[in-house]
Amino acid sequence: MGLLRNLEKRGQREGEQEKMREKGSLEMGTRNPFKDYSQSHSPNRKFFSFAIFVLLSIALFRLYFYPLPLLRSPSYHLSHIYINSSPSSSSSSLPLVPLLPSLSFSKEEERSDEALCDYTDGEWIHDEMGPLYNTTTCGTIKEGQNCISHGRPDFDYLYWRWKPRQCDLPRFDPNRFLQLLENKHLAFVGDSMARNQLESLLCMLATVSTPNLIYRNGEDNKFRRWHFDSHNITVSVYWSPFLVKGIEKSVASGLDHNKLFLDSVDERWAADLESMDMIVLSIGHWFLHPAVYFEGDSVLGCHLCIGLNHTQIGFFDVFRKAIRTTLKTIVERRGENGNGNGIDVILTTFSPAHFEGRLWDSLGACNQTQPYKEEEKVLEITDVEMRKGEIEEVEAMKVNGKQLKGFRLEALDITRLSSLRPDGHPGAYMYANPFANGIPEHVHNDCVHWCLPGPVDTWNQILLEVYKRWEVQSRRGG
Repeated sequence: MGLLRNLEKRGQREGEQEKMREKGSLEMGTRNPFKDYSQSHSPNRKFFSFAIFVLLSIALFRLYFYPLPLLRSPSYHLSHIYINSSPSSSSSSLPLVPLLPSLSFSKEEERSDEALCDYTDGEWIHDEMGPLYNTTTCGTIKEGQNCISHGRPDFDYLYWRWKPRQCDLPRFDPNRFLQLLENKHLAFVGDSMARNQLESLLCMLATVSTPNLIYRNGEDNKFRRWHFDSHNITVSVYWSPFLVKGIEKSVASGLDHNKLFLDSVDERWAADLESMDMIVLSIGHWFLHPAVYFEGDSVLGCHLCIGLNHTQIGFFDVFRKAIRTTLKTIVERRGENGNGNGIDVILTTFSPAHFEGRLWDSLGACNQTQPYKEEEKVLEITDVEMRKGEIEEVEAMKVNGKQLKGFRLEALDITRLSSLRPDGHPGAYMYANPFANGIPEHVHNDCVHWCLPGPVDTWNQILLEVYKRWEVQSRRGG
């Protein structure tokens, strides 16, 4: 403090001396315009130098006695979303991101398309957190997939999560999903696997917002619609096991085989195409059944059509053609000549069954209680070919659909990760308490669909990550 007082006295003396010099110059009558300019600004210059000197002294004094930072670091929020597929990616290597408003994107989300995560390569690891919902908090679970309420005694199948090898798959964020789909119509179109995925999504979203059923129709309510008032989101499900036009085998139709018309889509869903903003397609298992295939009025051939005078052909190419017709129709109706308003399309790949070599009505058809490790399970040829056809048709349409403004298409590749979960099916618990009266000689088993909660929830985790990446790319104009 003595230093500061000395500086102040020195400044006062210099000021008094300068005034005396100015007074002497005026009395002598000498005036030099350059000297007058210099002298008129000299006190200001000296005062400025003096002020800087004083401020620097104060700053040094402050830092000497209080070495803490003068400015407080701003508060940051780090989002645990790792879409970058680099093995070295970690929370410490990613930039800190300020807490963001609801419709903005974190830095990790902004970088999500720089090195895409391969969600197909990973393993199931034990997770004590468990699912977002249970059978008492979700009222939209189909009876056949409500395994816990039907008496399934083991619960370990609920405590696994999928971990990709080179990145992380974030836990499903229902609030984020609702924000991204606000004011939109999401439609699930396909067979019972589409319905299984839909009901999983409804259960997870219901943890933060109530889905109100506003429409239902058809046998077993195969056509339904819900509305989330909180975000003005409509979610629909359309039963269409072939996507293309078809007549299903049934007592009512009098047919013991299916009829498929591969050059026309099923108008039960396609008629509403203009109102849809996003479509999730899911088919496959119905193509394994006996069927006759048509193109126009001509019979192309059939599959397992015993007693019919048609050429036997495989169903893999037929499956591909049904997908091709569907995607082509979506492009044509929503973006003819590139003037459409665009649409988002997700094709969920084939979901493997796990009958473990036993018939559907045999005891223990699928009674595994643990996931497979990768080396323990090889994909069946049907699983491989169905998935391959879907991936290749999607990639081909990505090229052909470029003329459609706003057309976004992706394959939700869940075939491999689902094949490792034989423990996730209802099995005998597709019906309530199947062993309440002892062990029957025959028991019906569902080794195709998935318990809810269950592995199918992971499909929707990946669905959300795909949509987040799309939205980031859209903001960048990509």
